Amino acid sequence: MALFESYERRIEKINSVLSQYGIKTVEECREICQAAGFDPYEIVKGIQPICFENACWAYCVGAAIALKKNVATAAEAAEAIGEGLQAFCISGSVAEDRKVGLGHGNLGAMLLRDETKCFAFLAGHESFAAAEGAIGIVRNANKARKEPLRVILNGLGKDAAQIISRINGFTYVQTQFDYGTGEVKVVKETRYSEGERANVRCYGADDVWRAWPSCTWRAWTCPSPATPPTPPGSSTLWRAPTRRSATSRGRGTSLWPPAAAPAAPCIPTTWPPVPPATA
Repeated sequence: MALFESYERRIEKINSVLSQYGIKTVEECREICQAAGFDPYEIVKGIQPICFENACWAYCVGAAIALKKNVATAAEAAEAIGEGLQAFCISGSVAEDRKVGLGHGNLGAMLLRDETKCFAFLAGHESFAAAEGAIGIVRNANKARKEPLRVILNGLGKDAAQIISRINGFTYVQTQFDYGTGEVKVVKETRYSEGERANVRCYGADDVWRAWPSCTWRAWTCPSPATPPTPPGSSTLWRAPTRRSATSRGRGTSLWPPAAAPAAPCIPTTWPPVPPATA
């Protein structure tokens, strides 16, 4: 029986990677990790029980590679684990082309280094998987950090954010967004537990205009996928796009900072009349 999904399409590439480290099989990777005192398969299942089997085995491969490389820090281990994740990307796939596995390893390394202060998930309405991932990051990343990592779930609808916060014991953050100025104010925070889960702050957003400022307000100084670009030579916090009347829509509505996208005047256009239909 195949160990994981699309086994036949993945195993040749995986074995090729394993051979570079003197490992014969995927099963041996798990045995190497268990001999070192931990089991990546069970760790992945414990964080996200609904995950695919290939995720569990990919982390076994990555962790075994880290052990073979004799890494000295958690960040270096994350980078090595990324090699294992990349080995599971099917040849010719988008994941293979974009080096998704290596990217995940490098992202993990970034979160394990104290230079990174916070991490923001841009989450959807059904983001229970993202919630489980946030819990895992808070629980495990801080073991290797001197300063605790702040984790934010952002972009959820207001009701969804509160429901997910209550179910998972997160801290729900209710915000108020000013469409005219692009400013976000915290109305109140509700902690649904007193443990480590409460360290995950869950921001509700009704649309993208609310989601972006929530991320920048909390994560502006941190290396995060949710951080928008900063104009060269500018120290001013980027302001979110604002809703205005149609007559002024040509000014200040760009998704980029003013320095990157100069405002253009709004020129009215007169459309020619439509010719009458002929029989």
